[in-house]
Amino acid sequence: MREYKKNDIIELTITDIGTQGEGIGRVTPEDIPFFVKGALTGDKIRAGVMKLKSSYGYARLMEVLEPSPWRTQPRCPVAGPCGGCTLQHLSYEKQAEYKKKHVQNCLERIGGLKDIPMEPIIAMEEPWYYRNKAQFPVSRGKDGKVKIGFFAGHTHSVIDTAHCYIQAPVMQPLLETIREFLEEYDISIYDEESGKGLVRHILMRVGFATGEIMVCPVLNGEKLPKAEVLEARLKETVKRYNEGIAVQGITAVEKADSITMGNSVKYELTSFCINVNKKKTNVILGDKCILLSGREYITDKIGDISYRISPLSFYQVNPVQTKRIYDTVKEYAGLTGEEVLWDIYCGAGTIGLYLAEGAKELYGIEIIPEAIVDAKENAKANGIKNAEFYVGAAEDVFPKLMKECPPDVAVIDPPRKGCDEKLIQALLEVSPKTLVYVSCDPATLARDLKLLTAGGYEVKRVRAVDAFCHSVHVETVCLLEYVRE
Repeated sequence: MREYKKNDIIELTITDIGTQGEGIGRVTPEDIPFFVKGALTGDKIRAGVMKLKSSYGYARLMEVLEPSPWRTQPRCPVAGPCGGCTLQHLSYEKQAEYKKKHVQNCLERIGGLKDIPMEPIIAMEEPWYYRNKAQFPVSRGKDGKVKIGFFAGHTHSVIDTAHCYIQAPVMQPLLETIREFLEEYDISIYDEESGKGLVRHILMRVGFATGEIMVCPVLNGEKLPKAEVLEARLKETVKRYNEGIAVQGITAVEKADSITMGNSVKYELTSFCINVNKKKTNVILGDKCILLSGREYITDKIGDISYRISPLSFYQVNPVQTKRIYDTVKEYAGLTGEEVLWDIYCGAGTIGLYLAEGAKELYGIEIIPEAIVDAKENAKANGIKNAEFYVGAAEDVFPKLMKECPPDVAVIDPPRKGCDEKLIQALLEVSPKTLVYVSCDPATLARDLKLLTAGGYEVKRVRAVDAFCHSVHVETVCLLEYVRE
């Protein structure tokens, strides 16, 4: 086996893609593997060695000698440096294939599962302009100009974005309006190193089915100067956008009716608020929101269920694929109308309320109080009377209530870090016959499935859903049944 050192120039063929979208290849089959950002399966490349570990290394892509048959030209000109779309140079068909394989590999390698009942991945027909939420960091460049966009990969350096091909198109002219406002009135921009400056991020949410828009600047303070001026300009921008008038270079053509689930909607600025985050932290949102005009929330629909969405509420970012996720959960849950259903990590009650019609009773748990307020209001707005929601950490609340209201079916949709082990032990203690696990991280899903299967559950069905096109992320829905008597 050859020994390598930093700055060595190597040629290698890429045979796989890593968890962060890096190409993986070896100079010879006997050599250590190298991880190369921007390389794809099937590429033959020249690269420079950057860092070496005991059993692998990292290298910088210098030249593609022979391109992969699945390599494609990124639609976005900043797809390379931007940390959002790490797979945009890979054909979408191969992206979906990679994500299904990634889920299966995690379940085998980390979860120790064999003969995994993988079903075909649910991909998008039109994988563009699908996101209904974005948190845009704001900074000033060396020239003093305001930059609004996304962080470069693994950094906090802002890539100024003129047009994003995965966000709802109406967001872009609104961002340009905000940029012009910040420049004109010389509003101070937050500096991460000093902790000084006012504007940190711009949070936006869009209801694809309703056309309702939320604009929420994240501030290192509790007041936005000239807020009334910005509000008026945002409303005018939305009006012009609806009329098909070009606004800051964004035309009505970019609306792409497919992203609104086939509906032709008219947009409106429904919620204009600020989020207060005075802490010197990398956490984007603070706990306090101040309404400036309109409502404290927007609404959207998934299927026949309406949801209200506050600034701090969790709500899936891809409404087209969200419906497909929820339909898969409903199919896996197999409700007959007689079951007690628990929605654990329920957020604004989105999954539970979508399934409530088929359940005898619905109980939800969520740690964010504002989300539970939304969940209760969502139940009321949809005329759902068999639902109760509780605030608190799932691992604390569920063990206290599970014996009073034992679940027949439990749906688990945890954050990326997966389930707390205390919650898993509580689930094993009460042993609902059916568990439906919804995961946004195959690695933590696999870790938790290892514990659940050791405790008496069997994995019956697994389906990946591509809700994050052009990134490495993937949603997975997993059906487990308790088989140990």
